[in-house]
Amino acid sequence: MFPQKSAMPRRILLAATVVSLLSGCDIPGLGPDPRIAQREEEAKAIGGACRHALRGLEDCYALNPKASKAAVFNGWKDMDLYMRENKIEGSPSVMGKAPGAAKPASDIETEPAEKKS
Repeated sequence: MFPQKSAMPRRILLAATVVSLLSGCDIPGLGPDPRIAQREEEAKAIGGACRHALRGLEDCYALNPKASKAAVFNGWKDMDLYMRENKIEGSPSVMGKAPGAAKPASDIETEPAEKKS
């Protein structure tokens, strides 16, 4: 009676449809780990903070050994560019200095004060 059509084109069409529908889905567990992205962003923030505190890269690496050096460098470089474009001066770090612990050399008295009688 009627010639039979091959089922192959239908299967190919069905497979293509399924693949195209699933390609837009976010399947849990198959994407990047959010903790890795968070660590990278924290390392970039560390680099930016080091640049703003007028620290060199080597000091920044030494103070943050667990942070990714590449991400720290990217943060440092981005902050450097931002500070140069906006003419922002850095602020020196006060880490490790107690208030009033040490006076600058110009504030130290070299001669005893005269006694008033």
